[in-house]
This record gives sequence, structure tokens and C-alpha cells, in this order.
Amino acid sequence: MRITIDSPGGSVRVELAGRFDANEVAEFRACVEGLVRTDATVTIDLEQVVFIDSTALAELIRLNKQATGAGGSLVLSRPSPPVRVILEITQLDLVFTITSGEAGNGP
Repeated sequence: MRITIDSPGGSVRVELAGRFDANEVAEFRACVEGLVRTDATVTIDLEQVVFIDSTALAELIRLNKQATGAGGSLVLSRPSPPVRVILEITQLDLVFTITSGEAGNGP
């Protein structure tokens, strides 16, 4: 997995690429741990993620709870078709804010 972090203004954009699974969760958590701040929006770009497993989904849920608990928000941006299918099957598409465009460009 490749992780790229960009912090324009008060928001944070994290771009993931490759597999996002149990083997990658520890690295992901270490990278995003300090990014959640009060009133900050953390956007996770999933366009280049080819596979996601339940451990990674649990990590996204944890991060979402952490962000909302801090008064911020988590947005999943541009999920790839395989990721979108998993989000829909698990009904997590009803839990997360998901956008199909660039961060901040709406659904």
C-alpha cells in the first residue's frame, strides 16, 4: 500500500493505493494518528485501492469515531469499484460520508 498525505488549509487528504488489508492497518494507523484535530476534515481517497478487508474497514470505522469525537469529520473519496461494492454490501455506505469527486466537490 502507498500512503500520501496532503494538508491544504484546515483539512487533511490521505491518498491510498494498492491493497488495504490487515497487513497494512498498522502503517495506516501510524500515519493518520496525529491527523485528527478539532474541526478538521480528514478525506481518505480510495480511488487506487484494489482490495479492502474487514480489518481495514474496522480501522476506517475507528478513525471515523475518532474524527467525530474530536468535532471533525471523515470523508471517503472516490472509492474504487471493488471498494464501493464492499461498502455497499456491508452497508457502511450509510455510515460514512462518501464523495465521488475530489475532496470537497460533493457526491
